[in-house]
Amino acid sequence: MCMKLAFSTLGVPGMSLPDVARLAAAYGYDGVELRAHPEEPVHPGLSPAGRAAAALAFADAGVAVLAAAGYARVAAPGPDGPVLKELEDLVRLAADLGAPYVRVFPGGGDLPAAEADEVAARRLATVAPLAADTGVRVLLETHDSHRRAQDAVRILGPVGHGSVGAVWDVLHTWRGGEEPAASFPALAPHLGYVQVKDVASAEETAPLPLGSGVLPLGACVGTLTRAGWDGWLCWEYEKRWHPQAADFQQLAGPGAEYLRGLLAAAPHGR
Repeated sequence: MCMKLAFSTLGVPGMSLPDVARLAAAYGYDGVELRAHPEEPVHPGLSPAGRAAAALAFADAGVAVLAAAGYARVAAPGPDGPVLKELEDLVRLAADLGAPYVRVFPGGGDLPAAEADEVAARRLATVAPLAADTGVRVLLETHDSHRRAQDAVRILGPVGHGSVGAVWDVLHTWRGGEEPAASFPALAPHLGYVQVKDVASAEETAPLPLGSGVLPLGACVGTLTRAGWDGWLCWEYEKRWHPQAADFQQLAGPGAEYLRGLLAAAPHGR
């Protein structure tokens, strides 16, 4: 069993895609999660030529495009049409990039939980056939209105489609009071990849170097390895939201070594 390592372009705002690819290759990352937003080089409005160039930049470096990390909010109040259009555009973007995943948020806001669950499940079920046809999985992140695994599976269970799954953001499940040993079994049937990071506390969420904060990263990796899970660990270093944080380029190498150390030390087998 060998988990693969990636990082998010949230950590390197303003860096060109070829430079991102070279950075990943230099420190042995297997892939990169691309933030899919109009202020980034990759977004749903990107031309076919731009998509091809982006895919080529990573292929030339031997680095996979893990996901198009979009901002669609599948449980958001309002009509389905605009949300479905955003989902469809993200799926097609990921397919053009050769990425296996699209990341989306719940975004239920003030909707009653049952209504938010139903709205999100309906929209994800609607886009699932397109995702299947294009070889892409749409992954709901444990975030905002559905930050715990037990919240996310209230949506994913009713969808019941292999092309719809979950991103496990360890920060949000932990802030919701879930330990990794509880989060993983709930998410396991749906899990696409895992986002790791580190912070000083539940209130102080500026990014820190991996291993220097309070998140239960060792417990997370241990839970995954004992279960025989061999997917992706993606370091989401949120430099874009915290410009005062240390530059990711200085941390990329030590971060990869830290994750490899956790993987080497974790017990294997059930």
